[in-house]
Amino acid sequence: MGWVWKEEYLDLILVPFGFFIMCFYHLFLLYKYLKCPQLTTIGYENHNKNAWVEKMLLIEPKDRGIAVNVLNSQLSASTSLSSISLILCSFIGVVLGNSSNHFLTSKFILGDTSKSTNSIKHIAVLSCFLLAFSCFVQTTRHFVHGCFLISMPVGNDPVESVKCIQKAVRRGSNFWAAGLRALYFATTLLLWIFGPIPMFVGSVGTVMVLHLLDMNKAPLIRYGDNSLKKIEQNGTSAVGTLEHNGRP
Repeated sequence: MGWVWKEEYLDLILVPFGFFIMCFYHLFLLYKYLKCPQLTTIGYENHNKNAWVEKMLLIEPKDRGIAVNVLNSQLSASTSLSSISLILCSFIGVVLGNSSNHFLTSKFILGDTSKSTNSIKHIAVLSCFLLAFSCFVQTTRHFVHGCFLISMPVGNDPVESVKCIQKAVRRGSNFWAAGLRALYFATTLLLWIFGPIPMFVGSVGTVMVLHLLDMNKAPLIRYGDNSLKKIEQNGTSAVGTLEHNGRP
């Protein structure tokens, strides 16, 4: 007997290829970020956030409410997305547990519609939402830590204090970006529920749109190199004032 084409082969060809395109693009983006961060939107935003931390620390601690409010807005966004991701995980778990739920039949899907394949689809989407939830939780953790640090005076080593706050803000931003990427993967895998062709088209379209959004062509803004010196001077004067008042 000769070889016979089956619709199930579409899942074996298009789904891995679409997933490979998504993974390859994000590996390329990671390489670009590590080698030339100024050419990526993530690196450009991190540069601006580092400068923002330095400028905020030039303000007196009692007047840094605006900085805390900015971080709180990020906290609210990450908390909302983490809650949404957890709710979607619960919903997918219910759908996965209800094996008799077939809201789409084979006549509407061009591809494999077996129960095992449907289970793989739901598990893949569930994994992406769980990863997104974990990333947004880490985002909340680092921004909360940044709020604590930026709301108090710098330590005896102002430069290290600035670097510590910048590290917390950068990590929170990076986990935020990773959580969004997990949602992008989840979206393309959700399209797989409707067949391998929508999933493949969605993967290609997502990569094209993300490439336009992730590549940065704007030059880095130079905010001045004297911020750290001013922070160090303010920290030294503050320590001198405390010692003069007899405090430890």
